Amino acid sequence: MKLVIGLGNPGKKYKNNRHNVGYMVIDQVKREELRTKNFKALKSDKFMNNSGSFVKKLTTDYGLPTNDLYVVHDDLDIKLGSYKIQFGKGPKDHNGLKSIGLELGTSDYWHVRVGIENRNQERGIRKEGYEYVLEDFTAEEVGKVEQVVKEVVKDLCKRLEA
Repeated sequence: MKLVIGLGNPGKKYKNNRHNVGYMVIDQVKREELRTKNFKALKSDKFMNNSGSFVKKLTTDYGLPTNDLYVVHDDLDIKLGSYKIQFGKGPKDHNGLKSIGLELGTSDYWHVRVGIENRNQERGIRKEGYEYVLEDFTAEEVGKVEQVVKEVVKDLCKRLEA
């Protein structure tokens, strides 16, 4: 069995935040009713920066090696509408992943890196990452987000069914 965990922040207040794109992927898996014997898809019930305890508990409960763990998270190093699935490689700075690394003692698991970077650098105003990730996607961004979430789910399912 494999485990797919979507990171985000619980509660309605954060539902459409950029930081919650991991939750959006898990919601899409559930909408498509992609329940199989090969994987479980769950949302972390902890706030992003404390995700490690949730991930550690599940990997321990299931006796799961980290090479069967897929963590879906937002990534400011990747352009909005793009994604990467890589083993052991996440963004340069992400507090949720730092928390997981501390709990697991490794970053050697699958990182499903969903790009959210769309800050307009031409205007000379660039919000700090910690502020930007807690903002909702704009109306113009929603279409790109919905499309990339569908692409991620399709790619994940191919990998997990193999």
